[in-house]
Amino acid sequence: MDVNGSAMEVDVVNVSPCLASFVDDGTVESHRYFLARKTMLEMLKDRGFAIPNSEIDTTLQEFREKYGQRPDVERLRISAMHRTDLTNKVLVIFCGPNSVKMNVIRSILSQIMNKESLSRLILIIENPMTNPAMKVVEDSPFKTEIFQITDLLVNITKHVLKPKHELLTNAEKEQLLKKYNLEEKQLPRMSQKDAIARYYGLEKGQVVKVTYSNEIIETHVTYRCVW
Repeated sequence: MDVNGSAMEVDVVNVSPCLASFVDDGTVESHRYFLARKTMLEMLKDRGFAIPNSEIDTTLQEFREKYGQRPDVERLRISAMHRTDLTNKVLVIFCGPNSVKMNVIRSILSQIMNKESLSRLILIIENPMTNPAMKVVEDSPFKTEIFQITDLLVNITKHVLKPKHELLTNAEKEQLLKKYNLEEKQLPRMSQKDAIARYYGLEKGQVVKVTYSNEIIETHVTYRCVW
């Protein structure tokens, strides 16, 4: 307000086009789903699943045109096969803003067709999951991962300070241990709950090559075993 107590008017007409381009006139809800789904698509591709680049490169505007300002989470589901292992199929389900209770999980599981062909289920939740619901998840016939939507708004592997992570094959792991005359337990450890381990869906015993590169240390390589 000005010195006379009257509200000051903002001249929105003369806002610079550059500044105007940063104004998002869509819903926060659609923006969150767009970012989370994009990160999940990138995650699946990095895990070796067949994800079209056209899906990943979808813009926010295109996403809203397809799913609307208040997307139906049922339509956001992602189903994909692994590029080299056709027995490895993943299904991603957005649980929506409601509380994730036991009946919600049971409903999700009952709707999954051909359960025997599904290797992994990924649930994206917005609210905490109840203990009874978690028990149902643990008893499901396939491995289930749970991500909070807030953890997917940014792809952590794209951060400039994050070193490069590469998963070793079993043969490469054995070659590494033999080369340095090491046992698996002697390698530096990475928790299975580590954000990077969760991003790549790493299992206990798997080894990742970590490459650090910057102006100070140039390039430094180390290896970590998931525990």
